[in-house]
Amino acid sequence: MSHIHLVETNDRRRFMAYLLLADESEAIIESYIDDGLFYTIYLDDVHIGVCLFVFPEEHTVEIKNIAIQEAYQGRGLGNRVILAACSLFHKKGYKEMLVGTSNSSIENLAFYQKAGFRFHEIHHDFFLKYSEPFYENGIRGMDMIYFSRPLTP
Repeated sequence: MSHIHLVETNDRRRFMAYLLLADESEAIIESYIDDGLFYTIYLDDVHIGVCLFVFPEEHTVEIKNIAIQEAYQGRGLGNRVILAACSLFHKKGYKEMLVGTSNSSIENLAFYQKAGFRFHEIHHDFFLKYSEPFYENGIRGMDMIYFSRPLTP
């Protein structure tokens, strides 16, 4: 089986095209791109995506942005990236991982639940601050749905 590994990098803006796969607004990405820790995702020696983690509370890590190249999506690699990140941050002493996605992102809502996350909270009207409305699955993106999962070995 191929190996997933995360490599910390500081050259974040070079990967803007990846970040835009997961967040529709470059202006919003700019508001958080310099926060937290940024990793490139490798499948063996092939670069397949990026992820950015922030730390909203002392023992909590949040996936702020995670994106895998479209050619590698649908193969279970996203779940493997989540597992690698959980292991990495558990070893660093974090207890919980959070992630948020739009109410309209039906595939993401299912993905995070399959990856062991549970509903945590809703930030109503979160996406109304975006300059342009966006729709997925015929649903307007309006609310941020947060999920959490414990980081256990």
